[in-house]
Amino acid sequence: MWLRGLSGSLSLNHMAFITSASSSKASKLRQGSASTRPSFFAAQNLAKQKAVEKKAKTYKLPLEELAIFTQQIASLLNAGLPLVQTLEALQEQTEDPYFKVIIRDVRLDISSGNSFSSAVKKFPKAFPTLFISMVEAGEASGGLAEILAKVASYFESSVKLTKKVKSAMTYPIAVIGLAVVLVNVLLIFVIPVFAAMFADFGKALPAPTQMLIDLSNFLKSYWWLVGLIVFGTYKGIEKFTQTPRGRRVKDEALVKAPIFGPLIHKISLSRFCRTYATLVRSGVPILRTLEIVSSASGRVQIEDACVEISKHISQGGQVSEVLAANPFFPPMIKHMVKAGESTGNVDGMMSKVADFYDTECDAIVAALTSLIEPLLIVFLGVVVGGIVMAMFLPIFQMGAVVGGVQ
Repeated sequence: MWLRGLSGSLSLNHMAFITSASSSKASKLRQGSASTRPSFFAAQNLAKQKAVEKKAKTYKLPLEELAIFTQQIASLLNAGLPLVQTLEALQEQTEDPYFKVIIRDVRLDISSGNSFSSAVKKFPKAFPTLFISMVEAGEASGGLAEILAKVASYFESSVKLTKKVKSAMTYPIAVIGLAVVLVNVLLIFVIPVFAAMFADFGKALPAPTQMLIDLSNFLKSYWWLVGLIVFGTYKGIEKFTQTPRGRRVKDEALVKAPIFGPLIHKISLSRFCRTYATLVRSGVPILRTLEIVSSASGRVQIEDACVEISKHISQGGQVSEVLAANPFFPPMIKHMVKAGESTGNVDGMMSKVADFYDTECDAIVAALTSLIEPLLIVFLGVVVGGIVMAMFLPIFQMGAVVGGVQ
């Protein structure tokens, strides 16, 4: 009996030991999983932060955001806040994660003793050459806040003009895209129904109808080939326009375009005059100004003109003499620049010319907006109406197609 009791007590003690061991093991596993969970999230956040910092080095800052950033810096500096504290405040309120990293690195670079211009030079995608040169001029003259205010005004005017052009282009692009989709739906899905019906007529179909049916059959069978041709053509044109000769062909074609050519021409002239006036007024040297204007223009005609002006000025000439011999610049710019050179107020005359062309661009955009709508309606009517008429033409000529009625 006492052996049986002893064995029972031993088994109970053994079970209690196993239960306590398993519970302690489970608690250790829970503690381990709880301890590894924060480390996992920390590693994930660290990987995301590294990815953000890597992309920030090549991040292209939108012009609208750069304009707001420049205006905020100018306002805070005018209020007497030091540059490092200004950047710290802007870093906290910026929602863009990539730009937040850029501002942080610029602030840390300035805190370590470097200049503002050398710090922003490390991010050429985010800060254009115009911004960097204006910062250098502001640091050299001691009027960084005033010069940044001028840069912000320049960026804001550029953003407004770009928005007006984009708003004018949005409607026609949307309508043309809708027309392309509608025509493809008609060719691929609707016309085959008519083709099956016309196949029982036993007579030759009218030429427009037969052409549409052939086109429909081709698209149904070789739609992938059409997509490949369109994609290859787009990529080929894109690659060609990246070459020097391709850029020249593209820019000359854009300026000579029948509807949007005058608008593109005036926008280029306005940007040239506005950039030149802003840089000269801020104290940037004339040769450096021409380099920045050339890189900011985006047009080979202005780039060629800036090279010629630089050579001419180096030889003791004047800007108006080069502009007078260049057909890209209208007579008004030549006379205004010449008047500015005689009075010593070239930047003021350039600014007035830029204001004039901005007004002209607004008028052209308004005229195009009112003109494009009826043109697109006529375009859609001709395309869709032509398809419908071609498909109903055999029905109108039913007597001749079916055969018998003269």
